[in-house]
Amino acid sequence: MTARDLEGMKHHLLICNGGSCMLSQGEEVTQAIREEIARCGADALIHTTRTRCNGRCEDACVVIHYPEGNWYREVTPDIGRRLVNELIHTGRPLGRNILHSCKAAIGISAAND
Repeated sequence: MTARDLEGMKHHLLICNGGSCMLSQGEEVTQAIREEIARCGADALIHTTRTRCNGRCEDACVVIHYPEGNWYREVTPDIGRRLVNELIHTGRPLGRNILHSCKAAIGISAAND
């Protein structure tokens, strides 16, 4: 997946492919997310990037969603697919897997967007 034209891009998912995350299905999570994006025809809306270690090895596999700034922990292929569908259909985060939210940490609510 390449991001040739970022004009319509709404979401960026950073998928950890560091050592601990790879031991916790990092490759499978990456493929499941990318396959779900393709299946839904959302390539123009959601871009993915494989990262190296994001420093949260105990929470593997970690996926970070921007622009929201939500860090997801213990992401499995199924959770990755659900995350893509929520972003496309509702825009709501998957609350139970959120490890950290940058917007919440600095006191920004959805109403302020």
